[in-house]
Amino acid sequence: MSENREEILADFQACTGIEDVAEAIYVLDETNWDLVRAVNKVMPQDTQSFQSIQGNNVDMAPEVIEIPSSPIESAAESVSAHATTPAMVRSMPILDTQYAHMNSQPSTSSVHSNTNGSKIIKFNISYCDRIIPIEVPDTGTVADIKKKLNKEIKVAPCRQLLSGWARLPQYANTPLVELSLPAFNSLQLTVTNVTGLAQDDEITDRLRGNYILKIRDENADKNYTLNYPGTKTILDVKVDLHSLTNIQVRNQMWSGWPPNIDDQTVLALSGINYPEHDLILRQATSSMGNRSETRPKNDVVVVPDSDEEEFEDASESFNVEDDCFMDNVASKRPEPLIPKVVEDEIVGSIHFSEQFTNRYGPVHPTFYQGTLDDALREACNKPARDRKLLAIYVHHDASVLSNVFCTQLLGFESVMQLLEANFVLWGWDVTYETNRTMLHTSLGNSLGPGAAANVKTIPADRLPAIFIIMKIRSSTEIYNIVYGNVGVNELLSSLIEAVEVFTQHQRVEIREEEERAEREFVKWEQDMAYNESLEADRAKEKAKRAQEEAEIMERTRIENEIQMIKERKEAERREVGARLPVEPPVGTPNITKIRFRSPAGQLERRFTADTPLQTLLDYCVVQGYPPAEYKIISSWPRRDLTSLDVNKTLEELKLCPQETVILEER
Repeated sequence: MSENREEILADFQACTGIEDVAEAIYVLDETNWDLVRAVNKVMPQDTQSFQSIQGNNVDMAPEVIEIPSSPIESAAESVSAHATTPAMVRSMPILDTQYAHMNSQPSTSSVHSNTNGSKIIKFNISYCDRIIPIEVPDTGTVADIKKKLNKEIKVAPCRQLLSGWARLPQYANTPLVELSLPAFNSLQLTVTNVTGLAQDDEITDRLRGNYILKIRDENADKNYTLNYPGTKTILDVKVDLHSLTNIQVRNQMWSGWPPNIDDQTVLALSGINYPEHDLILRQATSSMGNRSETRPKNDVVVVPDSDEEEFEDASESFNVEDDCFMDNVASKRPEPLIPKVVEDEIVGSIHFSEQFTNRYGPVHPTFYQGTLDDALREACNKPARDRKLLAIYVHHDASVLSNVFCTQLLGFESVMQLLEANFVLWGWDVTYETNRTMLHTSLGNSLGPGAAANVKTIPADRLPAIFIIMKIRSSTEIYNIVYGNVGVNELLSSLIEAVEVFTQHQRVEIREEEERAEREFVKWEQDMAYNESLEADRAKEKAKRAQEEAEIMERTRIENEIQMIKERKEAERREVGARLPVEPPVGTPNITKIRFRSPAGQLERRFTADTPLQTLLDYCVVQGYPPAEYKIISSWPRRDLTSLDVNKTLEELKLCPQETVILEER
């Protein structure tokens, strides 16, 4: 590659407006340091007037486009009307003398400016099935965007909701130049039916709802789907991703967050899509360079572990007058890490973490936000395998060691990695006596009066200090105290020593817990086997009782049915017997004698010749031989009398003057 990479990097940042060097290098690496491809990758194609120049040897003067001055709204329209099109760029010749010093750099005519120096910011606003291009100078506000949309779609500004960036109320009248917007932006427009409170109602719903963030980790080629309430901040998301990906928050590079937001913006007000939003995460390629850039400018660079003579020699080498330093000293006293009056430890720890970052920069270990008792539970009150050391950082603004300790020692890469991997770090500021008393009380409640006495007796000139607390078996005590007058090597040695001691005890406790768990597991298996056997016996006994009960119930049912049948037959027999005519006496004229052969023996009865067959059948019923169960067979000719007409008389059936019939069971 003939071109210098530093020049390509500078040209790329000038074309795209990307200030983050690491992000710019990342994009250029993806395109093999091809400037045109890199710019096309970052900037939307429909908004670029960037074109490569094919001819370099045309001896013609470049065409100059003059943009007349006008008010803010007309300026944007005039600029868009006179904007250079791709065809114009291809047709515009460039002098050799002008192009020679540009190192074959492409034209960046897509960045327009007004005559008063303000730049034009372009917006592609999606509404229904159309894209509305809007151009507004960076001196304009959100209200100006809505006015232009009102002209395009005839919708009142009060009914317009713009998504795709942070819709914070304080940004409504803020000039766009202060929102750090890129030159090209894509937004979504939603029109509400109710004016006035519509936006407040939507924000309230989003604060109460849940966001599903679909995050793509390009370094590990993994996807994460996380669920957050709308009240969570962007910093909470980044901290959680640090736990999942081991990418420090300061080294995280994101794509998909809307512009003009910061880490303290809650998700409901950030302008991301609801309820699902896609993000891309990658790790910065130059973390050390970023860290040096983010370090506060007023910090004094101190070489760790240097003796006093080296500092004296260094001070003698300065020949700059004191007046130069006096001009740079801020007259305003920095805000304390924890205010004098604080509600509780949770509020104090959150304030401490935020102010520590504001004062000393983002390059420091992560402080646990919560009470000391919560931090102790998070570090020590866990199984041995998940247990960590607890580091309590005690700060005092009156100590001359505080600035060097916070910027040089806590900002040292090895120290941060060691604390992040093995410690739960909890910070507190004892500049005010009220906060010292609160810490003294918390230590006394959590670790006993001995630990509280250590804090009470430390003078301010020995602070800051780090209390290293570890739990060995059931005892939680202070293992060591590292004071502020140490170098990086001594601090690292103290931390490594504590980690090694803790690790040795942790291995023993892990082995004991595993053995205890194995014994408990064996006992649990035995108990389970016994319980299963007991349950099987109980099930068998229960099934046996159920079967016996079922048999008893079945027998009872059958007996009841038999009894009912008997009772029904008996009732029928009595009813039939009641209507059965009296047997005629011997010697009565025109009678017939019928003999019955039954399974139980013989029966005999006299009937008159005109007696219907039904009477004979009724007599059989009374004797216990109902026609439904027995056939009545005449001997000659053999006939089944139960199948004949019951109204015919015995004489008609030729059963006179006597007959013998057989009762056969059906």
